Amino acid sequence: MDNLLSNIRTCDVCKAHLPLGPRPVVSGHPEAKIVIIGQAPGTKVHASGVPWDDASGKQLRKWLNVTNELFYDETKIAIVPMGFCYPGKGKSGDLPPRPECAPLWHQPLWDHMQNIALVILIGQYAQKYYLREKIKGNLTETVRAYHEFLPRYFPLPHPSPRNRFWLTKNPWFNDEVVSVLQQKINEVLK
Repeated sequence: MDNLLSNIRTCDVCKAHLPLGPRPVVSGHPEAKIVIIGQAPGTKVHASGVPWDDASGKQLRKWLNVTNELFYDETKIAIVPMGFCYPGKGKSGDLPPRPECAPLWHQPLWDHMQNIALVILIGQYAQKYYLREKIKGNLTETVRAYHEFLPRYFPLPHPSPRNRFWLTKNPWFNDEVVSVLQQKINEVLK
């Protein structure tokens, strides 16, 4: 596993497409029971090299009801984005994750992490990649149907502060889904 993580962290396959250069951000351990699959690091995470080290991460830890210490304990929670490096800015936020990462690195990671009991899929890119034909018409419908993907997968919206409008428009998420998510996290980590 150490060799694999080292290889990922030194990957430069899509270097020509990365405005800030490659800096793959990933964490994992053979004992991990949960994996969080998000989109790709933002500029703050690119700078720090620490996954979810930003406002989105703070909100995510609140949804999960976990401490920073637990969140960053790679023997419990692995953090594997769809794209390992910051992809650059687009018109309305960051560009999509680079398409090379998941096909190249995800399966080798799963081969080393056999104890994963829960895969948290954050945002449409992770959901489309892992739920495939089971995905619903849009992110809102997919998240609302979270129970259909359990016990393996738990789809979530992105916890970005930019998603305040979505959260305001969909109060059922905080009212219903977050408590089930927290219960599932507790069950898996017992």
